[in-house]
Amino acid sequence: MKIKTRLSIYFTLISCGALLLVLLAVYFSVFTYFRIDFNQRLADRVELAAKLYLEADEVGPQELDSVQRKYLERLPDEVVRIYNERNKAAFDASNGIYWTDAIIEQVRKNGSIEYEEGDRQVVGKHVVDNQGNFVILASAVDRSFHRRLTTIAYLTLIVFICFSGVLFFAGQWFAKKALSPIKSIIDQMHQIGSRNLHKRIDDVKNKDEIAELISNFNYLLERLENAFELQQSFVANASHELRTPLTSIMGEADVALEKKRTTEEYEQILRSISADAMRLREIISSLMELAQVDFNYTLTELAPVRVDELIWELDDIWAARKAPGMLKISFTELPEDENELVIPANKALLDIAINNIIDNAFKYSDGQPVLLNFRVTHNTISIAITDAGPGISEDEAKNIFKPFYRVKRTQSVQGSGVGLYIAGKIIALFKGTIKVESDGSSGSSFIISFPTSQLKF
Repeated sequence: MKIKTRLSIYFTLISCGALLLVLLAVYFSVFTYFRIDFNQRLADRVELAAKLYLEADEVGPQELDSVQRKYLERLPDEVVRIYNERNKAAFDASNGIYWTDAIIEQVRKNGSIEYEEGDRQVVGKHVVDNQGNFVILASAVDRSFHRRLTTIAYLTLIVFICFSGVLFFAGQWFAKKALSPIKSIIDQMHQIGSRNLHKRIDDVKNKDEIAELISNFNYLLERLENAFELQQSFVANASHELRTPLTSIMGEADVALEKKRTTEEYEQILRSISADAMRLREIISSLMELAQVDFNYTLTELAPVRVDELIWELDDIWAARKAPGMLKISFTELPEDENELVIPANKALLDIAINNIIDNAFKYSDGQPVLLNFRVTHNTISIAITDAGPGISEDEAKNIFKPFYRVKRTQSVQGSGVGLYIAGKIIALFKGTIKVESDGSSGSSFIISFPTSQLKF
């Protein structure tokens, strides 16, 4: 059963249950009102009888009956009896209806009485007068009572059935309206496959549970896209990168086995094989690092990280690796509020990203110092790392963050081509951006930026 239908049924059942309770309350209220109203009309006859008979000595049954017909509506099978102290009727009537001594004594004892006797409703009252103590009893049959109740029951049933139908269709419309964003999400999900994981579900205007669902689903798509990219790049690039040194090693070994060679020639071939093996080990290590970073990328949890403290830690590391002062750090436009130096990130991964860029800068600087400028403005944290290398052309700058890509002019520099790719992925994970600026002939600057709108916890 679809959610829309289920919601419609739930809405209809709840609304109909509430409506049924209201209709039942109305029905029993009318039922009670009819009973009370009829008893009150009987009580009026008792009061009239007491006034006329007990205060006017000469009033007989005919006169009493005449006055009642004149001033009160005649009730069906109406009977009024006045009993004296000996429980004898003050005057007879032709209908022959009398009450037992037990009923009369009960009226004297309680002062009044109301009860049903078959189809009849009876009202009695004990009246004390200067002529004596009297009990007046009146009864009649409410012949229209059942007819009116039946009519009300039919009307109630018709209203209930009609409103139930209206409520069901209203529930269908309401459920369709409420679930229309989900229908849109489902339609968009059908269009997303392994070949177009870059697509995302459109956001909705209302910031409700559906917006949260879309946000989490888009986040899942981002993770899946990352996993697919990892798989594709690993298979496509790893096979190519591994094939080159393996082919070289096999070729050099085959050449060495073709004929006997001198010791110097064997040593030269072994040195070449060793260099290719070192290259192969470096590629394998890079691939393992890439796989590990991608694994952590999908599982990382964010925590507050002071970027300035991380920069000073990197300064200590590179002072030990190279020499003190080789990584020249400068701070400009620092904020007064130290909270503006904090970003939500994973410190270990952010350390890898910035460290990879610094390492890359030292490789191409040919022993020259590397500059790191740390700057904070009202809306951006910026880290600029500048090397003294040969520069990067505009066309090559578009590809340097791809896995295993290397600038042609720097092929002689040892490296695997995955460091910048890893750095770009990590920085993007923390809502940052990285770009390269170079004139193509001397030096390059890698600028990392984190928007301060992402820094609130």
